[in-house]
Amino acid sequence: MATVELTKENFDQTVSENPFVLIDFWAGWCRPCLQFAPVYERASDAHPDLVFAKVDTEAQQELAGAFQITSIPTLMIVRDQVAIFAQPGALPEAALTDLIEQARALDMEEVRAKIAAEQQGAGDGDAGTAQA
Repeated sequence: MATVELTKENFDQTVSENPFVLIDFWAGWCRPCLQFAPVYERASDAHPDLVFAKVDTEAQQELAGAFQITSIPTLMIVRDQVAIFAQPGALPEAALTDLIEQARALDMEEVRAKIAAEQQGAGDGDAGTAQA
């Protein structure tokens, strides 16, 4: 499956309409990005049920800035509109395959519960700090 080019115009729609999206933040001048590209393409062929997308950080600086991308390539995985992974660096093919399998295996209800608990904890911590 060909990768989808993400822009600020189609990003939200792509992520909201697809339950599992891998996003490669890259640039044409970035040698590690260019070396990672064929690995990413092969993974997209091996997992046709997933959406593989790319963000050209030069053309989409606003989008890269919104996600605080400071190093490329950066790989992000979004499941059910929740960013569950984001890490800079080009992955070898075996590591990318392993990462995809780990992301598939995640229980998203558990992930949401953990996020809610962390947000609740942060809220409680702020209240405690304010009273001290």
